[in-house]
Amino acid sequence: MRIGYLECFSGISGDMLLGALVDAGLPFACLEETTAALGVGARLEMRKVSRGGLAATKVDVITPDTPSAESGHSHQDQSAHSHEHGAHLHSHPHEDEHHPHEHPPEHTHTEHRSLSAILAIIRSAPLAESVKQRASRAFQLLGEAEAAIHSVPIEDVHFHEVGAVDTIVDIVCTAAGAEALHVDRWLASPLNVGSGTVVCQHGTIPVPAPATLALLGDAPVYAAGEPMERVTPTGAVALRMLDVSYAPLPPMRILQTGYGAGGRETKGQPNLLRLLIGEETTDAATESIAVIETVIDDSTPQVLAYVSEQLLEAGAWDVYRASVQMKKGRTGVQMTVLCRPDLVPALQELLFRETTTIGLRWRLEKKAALAREFVAVETPWGKVSIKIARLPNGAIANAAPEYEDCRKIAAGAAVPLKQVMEEAMRVFATTKEKR
Repeated sequence: MRIGYLECFSGISGDMLLGALVDAGLPFACLEETTAALGVGARLEMRKVSRGGLAATKVDVITPDTPSAESGHSHQDQSAHSHEHGAHLHSHPHEDEHHPHEHPPEHTHTEHRSLSAILAIIRSAPLAESVKQRASRAFQLLGEAEAAIHSVPIEDVHFHEVGAVDTIVDIVCTAAGAEALHVDRWLASPLNVGSGTVVCQHGTIPVPAPATLALLGDAPVYAAGEPMERVTPTGAVALRMLDVSYAPLPPMRILQTGYGAGGRETKGQPNLLRLLIGEETTDAATESIAVIETVIDDSTPQVLAYVSEQLLEAGAWDVYRASVQMKKGRTGVQMTVLCRPDLVPALQELLFRETTTIGLRWRLEKKAALAREFVAVETPWGKVSIKIARLPNGAIANAAPEYEDCRKIAAGAAVPLKQVMEEAMRVFATTKEKR
């Protein structure tokens, strides 16, 4: 599994994340092409900068209303004030919630874009469907957060024109960049949200700003370093869009590293976001697995199948059911859930909520597993991922084609599934000596 790990020791914003993606090897042209495809009158600038003596990449979104970073003033100065342009309602003063002083005094915010208009821009862009789905979900989350904050229907949420362009580009480019890097799972450290205050149309309020706080949900947070807003709304919604899980750095073979820069130098620690990209490895001596079990004798197969799907979507590694003989001759179903130890509380709550069980048990066990990786092979009908398991000495112990890849190809090309799987393994066998 290919993992992207975000180390948010100095927070996260849209421009920091784009910079980290590029610094980790994403071609800048990918982001430029994505920006052009949106047709919103924006372009990107990329430059190398230094933060705390470390080389990093800075990416700025440039519109006709924002000065170029090359002119000596970046419109995305995270450390002075958030670079985010917030969502606003027509009933509120036309002052930027998170970015009140970026534009010259003569510039007035009179143009707005509704959430539906932004979703239409994303939907009509000539981009991959998966990219558009991710970006649309992010804006839906952002709109829901703003609607809740202001206690209005989501249809009444509007974004300032300039801010909407910035945020559209940040979010859609992040979705496109994440897909281009072929990351299967995103993880992050606890978030340094910063401290101090931010000025918005509500007055002076503590950091994090309301939209950021709403989007962070139950993410682990702390405050360190000089007072400033370190996690912006776009940074927070990007984490949600990527389905980030918060955990310590897992066992992995690091392949790429990238540093994305914030707006300026900060005292005490570099104003950076670090991205590590690598392949997951298994340390059989230290990896723990949680096992949750419950026995149910008064539920239907349909309900249990639904619950199994919900558990997997919530992060369970595996769910299986077995028939058991209970007291008084009753037949029941034992449901077993395998998961990371930190997911036990959430999955327990799901089982109590969705099933008729009134009790369950769980335990920690040691898990021994071989290191796994994926390679792609080209068949006459398309690419198929091959899952490889390696012994500690690096030798291949097992290899198998990914079922979902083969199933999609078989259905689309009207070819027997077994033929697709056999061909994928044949191609792999002829090329594995070169790997």
